[in-house]
Amino acid sequence: MSKPVIAIVGRPNVGKSTLFNKLIGERRSIVEDTPGVTRDRIYGETEWRGRKFVLIDTGGIEPKTDDIILKQMRTQAQIAVDTADVIIFMCDVRTGLTADDRDIAIMLKKSGKPIVPCINKCDSVGGPPMEFYEFYELGFDCEPIGVSSIHGSGSGDLLDACIEALGEWTEEEEDDDSIHVAVIGKPNAGKSSIINKLIGQNRLIVSNIAGTTRDAVDTQVENEHGKFTFIDTAGIRRQSKINDKIEHFSVLRAHMAVERANVCLLMIDASTGITEQDEKIAGIAHEAGKAVIIVVNKWDLIEKDNSTVNEFNNKIRLALAYMPYAPILYVSAQTGQRVNNLFERILYVHNQATMRVSTGMLNDVLGDAMIRVQPPSDKGKRLKIYYMTQIAVAPPTFVIFCNDAELFHFSYQRFIENCLRETFGFAGTPIKLIIRQKGEDAE
Repeated sequence: MSKPVIAIVGRPNVGKSTLFNKLIGERRSIVEDTPGVTRDRIYGETEWRGRKFVLIDTGGIEPKTDDIILKQMRTQAQIAVDTADVIIFMCDVRTGLTADDRDIAIMLKKSGKPIVPCINKCDSVGGPPMEFYEFYELGFDCEPIGVSSIHGSGSGDLLDACIEALGEWTEEEEDDDSIHVAVIGKPNAGKSSIINKLIGQNRLIVSNIAGTTRDAVDTQVENEHGKFTFIDTAGIRRQSKINDKIEHFSVLRAHMAVERANVCLLMIDASTGITEQDEKIAGIAHEAGKAVIIVVNKWDLIEKDNSTVNEFNNKIRLALAYMPYAPILYVSAQTGQRVNNLFERILYVHNQATMRVSTGMLNDVLGDAMIRVQPPSDKGKRLKIYYMTQIAVAPPTFVIFCNDAELFHFSYQRFIENCLRETFGFAGTPIKLIIRQKGEDAE
């Protein structure tokens, strides 16, 4: 990466996510007074003294644990350490220097990376408490820096120390021209597994415990098909089942991930079939105007005959009748079956969603459509359509000028949309039609 990377690590519940949010200036990491809330690595950017950084928030490290989630959190933190140029080692002055802090310090020293000790909750008036000085025992080259992650005090000194630890750094300007892909679906549909299979490494925590992914996590991939940024999201549950604040924030993250995306992969669990919740999740992407690919995962678990695919297709099309444009792909994240086909599909539907059509070609299609099916009339007054023009992409958005918008029935709008799809494709993307009476502003 062209920007230096700084990872924030430490044991659970010392305030890493609060500091991360304070430094990047937005609430991206979930903050809750519960150990183990941040499980995967979360990325963000910040700037200090004209220098731009990539920050990584990590799950808390439990040096000695047999818990499967905590062990994987430790692995993810180790990956963040390996990725980072500088490491902020965060401790809590109120609990003092613990045995876990000492174990983590040993692990960090083995990395050979510059370490900046950050002692949180130093928000008392009159300087740091006596417990602060215990942390000098850790023996890092950089002296401990007291901060308050809630109030932001000391964060400037912390970033100054990070800049000093970085030394000389040549930064190249880099534009993010990748296709952003949000992977959405119910809990335990295989969202993290499909990304891991696509990128060929264990970038995300994967387990069969529903709700493992709580934050939206970005993973960048570049291959022969292009550049992609995958956004893994927490599984979206029914509203009635969202019982705690952490789960509520996870659902908000999923909505935000859809807003950030160019393409959405709607993951459906083949072993359970399409459900009412799948319909609602699909509706989020559809209402946001995003290109969508329906990905039926765990296809290897299904007993098949010659009609199995057709039966699944029919059930999906019936349930998601509002998005007939979305292609369906049957995959297995476990075996890798057809997973690599996703790259071509993503690139294709993204190109379809960003396609522009000239006004001349649009009006040729419009003229042919009106010859095939005459515009409707009401009480002796017939709809007259003057012309159509495209004003936006993603989704393709068209303004149609007519004599009376009330005469332009929904059924005729759907007919015009179908004619556009027959001619130009627009596969995988919704189409937006704006009806204007002659003389109204097109914008």
